[in-house]
This record gives sequence, structure tokens and C-alpha cells, in this order.
Amino acid sequence: MPCRIARLAGLLLLSVLAIDALAQPVDAPTAPTAPEPPGVEAVPADTTYADAPVGEAVGPISGWHLDFDPDLGAWGANVTAAYALLTGRAPMDTVVVAVIDSGVDIAHEDLRGVLWINPDELRNGADDDGNGYADDLHGWNFIGGPDSTHIEFDTYEVTRLYAPLRERFEGTSSSVAPEDSVDYARYLELRAGYETEAAEARQLYVQLQQIQGVVEQSMQAIKKYLGTDTVTPEDRVALAESAMPLPMDVRQAVGVLDYLDENGISAEDVLDAAEQLQAQVDYGYNLDFDPRPLVGDDYSDPTERLYGNADVYGPAADHGTHVAGIIAADRTNELGIAGVAAPVQIMVLRTVPDGDERDKDVANAIRYAVDNGARVVNMSFGKGYSPQKEVVDAAVRYAEEQGVLLVHAAGNSAEDLDVTPNFPTRRYLDGTEAANWIEVGASSWEGGAALPASFSNYGQTTVDLFAPGVAINSTTPESTYAENDGTSMAAPVVAGAAALLFAYFPALTAEEVRTILMDTASDYADLMVTKPDESPMARMGVTPQVPFGTLSVSGGVLNVAAAVEAAIAREEAP
Repeated sequence: MPCRIARLAGLLLLSVLAIDALAQPVDAPTAPTAPEPPGVEAVPADTTYADAPVGEAVGPISGWHLDFDPDLGAWGANVTAAYALLTGRAPMDTVVVAVIDSGVDIAHEDLRGVLWINPDELRNGADDDGNGYADDLHGWNFIGGPDSTHIEFDTYEVTRLYAPLRERFEGTSSSVAPEDSVDYARYLELRAGYETEAAEARQLYVQLQQIQGVVEQSMQAIKKYLGTDTVTPEDRVALAESAMPLPMDVRQAVGVLDYLDENGISAEDVLDAAEQLQAQVDYGYNLDFDPRPLVGDDYSDPTERLYGNADVYGPAADHGTHVAGIIAADRTNELGIAGVAAPVQIMVLRTVPDGDERDKDVANAIRYAVDNGARVVNMSFGKGYSPQKEVVDAAVRYAEEQGVLLVHAAGNSAEDLDVTPNFPTRRYLDGTEAANWIEVGASSWEGGAALPASFSNYGQTTVDLFAPGVAINSTTPESTYAENDGTSMAAPVVAGAAALLFAYFPALTAEEVRTILMDTASDYADLMVTKPDESPMARMGVTPQVPFGTLSVSGGVLNVAAAVEAAIAREEAP
């Protein structure tokens, strides 16, 4: 699932403090916020942070991830400079990027012109191209039913693994038959993991419901005082600065909302977090919930491929639409935003529900992408268990054999992937590793000590590089736009960069593109940064600093301009 419980922990802590602030006397001090990290002056792409003079970070600008100008709050991927280097060059190919995700709004104003269209398929209910998927005009939905229904919510993998073992062993003492000992040990392991996660989700949900009530109470107090139906930031500023005495409840309400605002949390964030946690409680950790029969496949057969439907939008396409826009939002239509890559086409593979994706579906999505011409596959999802990993491994090997690059988001739990894996992974069950894989952590616009996003997973041997993943503005359904955080946003920045290289330098192999992106990443290996951590102590400012180089293989952040320079040099070499 794109956003896990740990990603919400910091939001919860700050909101709890806001509740305390509401109950305090009017003049009581609120909890201190962390000091603003220092920024740096703009430096050449090949200059390390250690060489840069100290400046002042002024905050992120919309589209910051496309540029590199720390003075403007843009410790980005240097995409704009890459296109300047390509001036006078024509792209040699249009690259297909498969987005394995929750679905995409294919009617979005900034995406409909960059969609992959199956050249041999008509929307007529028949399988015109004979690939086994009827009407797959823009891709396929592996979590849809034959009657055009959809799976929106699903359980977590830990729930799916624990449920049958619980039924088998619940109430059993430690004395079990020798032939059951391995399964029983697995049962105990899964029970511990499930109960810990489920209890945490339930606790957070109850607390966030309380917080949601406080936020709504605050909004209502201000609306009633102003006699309006909405409350704008300007309204709150005017009230905070008012020389007129305000009713106690209004002053406290303004204080609560301002406190959240100062910490980057909106009332909508609290509501969204509560909804996510409700879904986790109602579906993700529900041992009795099983939506899979809706799909109509033989789930016991992991090699089965022909199931699903052609509706790639689905019931909740927010995440996939955002990811697709980061990669490929139309750069020529003067609307909305600009994607990283052009020319590019987005192939939509709906595979990720609100819950954990299933290995069978992931494997089939990868194979579909490879068979239908994708050169890059973006995978902004992950989970802690992979019971059918051999099936996913076989699909990854197939992509490797066909020269298709796989880009995977590292995850948002502030965990060390060298210790705790986030599946799928590049490492095969036999211990070898895929050469066509890039694992991506998330970096922040702030730079300096705050360069790694506080939520990002990391790993000195497992995460390849970091890329912008905080406050990324991109497409959302119904031709709207929004900012989102996550390694889910960082991975498509890298996928877009790879597609750009393939478009202008089509002779490059997947392994060569990976090497170029790794070798040209802006080097911050020696920069001391705040280690990613979403714990309450971290939110209070108690977090160790570590060299950035300990968080990834490259010790760097994606630099698309430097990658283009390297590709040009490779092309011009004798």
C-alpha cells in the first residue's frame, strides 16, 4: 500500500499536541517547532554540498522537482537544464512507460495526449490483437472482474497469510505434531506481526477520530463567528492579528488550525488520514474480508494470466494519476504541469488496490508491460511479505531478458531495507540480483540536513539513489492537480528520467541507463543529514544525523542534466 501506518505517525503526534493546545489557556505557549534547516546557494550540478556557501531556504515552489535552485527551495532533479542540453536534438523514439498502480484517469487534460494506444486493438468487445486481453486499448486492469466490477479495497498480505494459519492453530498449545512445527512457528511469527500492526492501526484511528472532531469544532467556531460557510487562511490571519477581543473558543480554534498549518498539516490532511486508517481497520486487517472472488480467476494458480478487464481507471485512480503525471504530463499543451519525460506514452496497468497488491497480479502486469512494448516500468507500491515471490522473480527475469528497466519506490516507513525488505525486490530467491532494477528513496526540497525525506526508506546496499518526493505537484482525477509526498512520487521522477534517455539515446540498454543515472547522481555522500525517522521522538527533534552516503548505494540524488551529459559523451566517444 502506498501510504503505510508509519507514514501517519508524525501527523498523529502533531495533531495530538494540537488537541492539547486547544485545552490550554489562551496565552499558553504551544509546543516548539523544529528550527528551519539551512539552505545553500545554487551550485553547479557536479558540485557537492560541502563546496556550497550557506544561504537561506525560502520554501518549495510548484514544480521544484524539475529544477535545481536551492535559493528558490528547489533541490530538484535538474530536468529543465537537461532539456536545455538537448536543444537542437530531436528525440529518436517515443518511449512507452508502464505505470503499475491504482489506475489512471485517462481523460485528464494533461494525460489524454500522452496515453499508450494499443495499435492493433479496437473497443469492440473482441480481442483483436490476439494477446488474450479484449479491448486493452490503454492497458489492463488485473483487479477487475469480468462483469466490469472492481476491487477497491483489499487486505494486507500479513492478514492474508495469518488468516488460514489462525484458523488452523488458534487455541493450540506449543505442543504440536512434528510435521506441523514449521507451520506453527510461522503462525506465531505472523500472529505477532499482525496483532502489532492491527492494534496500532486501531489506536491511531480512534485518536484521529478525536482529532478530526477537534478540527471540525475549530472550523465551526470560526465559521459561526464570521458568519461564513468557509474559512480561508486569510480569515485566520485577520483573526490572529485582530485588535478586537475574541471569544475564547475562537482564539483557541485559530490557535489549533495555525499550529497544524505551521507544521504542514491541513484540516484535509487529518480527514484523509482518518479515512486511510478506517480503510486499514475495516479492510486491511479484517480477517474475514476477501474480495478476490470478484475477479473470477483461479487464485490458487499463480501462473494464470488471462483475467481482469479493460477499465484502467477503476474506483480510486488518485495515486496512479499522480504518478503518471510526474512521468509524462504533456509538456506541449500549456496546461497544468510538465512531466519529466517527452516524448513518452503511458501504459496503464491497474494492479494496486487500497491494501496490499498481490504477487500474481504484479507478475502479470510486468509481463503484460514487456509483451506490449514498454521500455520502463514504474512500480510505486510495496509490502512486507511476498508469498509468491518466485512468480514475481520469473516476471522480473523476463523483463531483464527483454531489456526493460524496472523502477521501484523504496517505501515510506523510514526503515532500513538492508534489514527489512519492501517487496518486490531486485534480489531473486537464489541470491542473485536483477541488473535492470532501480530502487528509489525520496529527497526533500529543503536540502541540507533535511535532504532525505523523513518518511523515506533507505539502505546502503538496497536503495540505489534518491529523487524528489516531497510536495510534488502532479495530476489528479477530473483534470485537477495536487501536491503529494512519498517515494511513490520519487520513483516516477526516475522513471521519467530513464524514459528521456531512451527517447534521445535509444541504443542504450536498460543496464546502461541504470548505470548512467547512478553514476551521475549529485554526490552528497559526505553530507550529514537527519536520518529518516517517523517516530514520536523524531517529531520532537530527537533524531541522529548520519552521512547521506550511508542511506543508498550511490549516496546521491538524481541529476537528469548530468545524465544527459553522460549519454551525449558516450554517444560521441570514438
